[in-house]
Amino acid sequence: QVQLVESGGGLVQTGGSLRLSCVAFGRISSIYNIGWFRQAPEKEREFVASIGRDDGYIDYADAVKGRFTISKDNPKNTVYLQMNSLKPDDTAVYYCAAKLNRLGSRSRDNYNYWGQGTQVAVSS
Repeated sequence: QVQLVESGGGLVQTGGSLRLSCVAFGRISSIYNIGWFRQAPEKEREFVASIGRDDGYIDYADAVKGRFTISKDNPKNTVYLQMNSLKPDDTAVYYCAAKLNRLGSRSRDNYNYWGQGTQVAVSS
């Protein structure tokens, strides 16, 4: 069993920055990847970024590449998502998720555990 707790969301203006945190509890050693996803109103949940817990392999969605940075602090069991140059299109609930298998990290169906989400709103 793995529990995930996100924090760091809020309201910012266009061009602003936020840093989201995702703390994992439980069977940490069983995690292969931590991913960040987001879901805007009336849209499907979409991949944002992921990082390998052991190998540190990183992947980004094209929409956030160059603006968002994912990183991890293994001793703290925490993954961060630094979001810069935010746009109104980035407005969504952001979720972190843990994947306990070697399947692709971009598909939400491959993730086993999810956090409760944190709201990010970017005003124009």
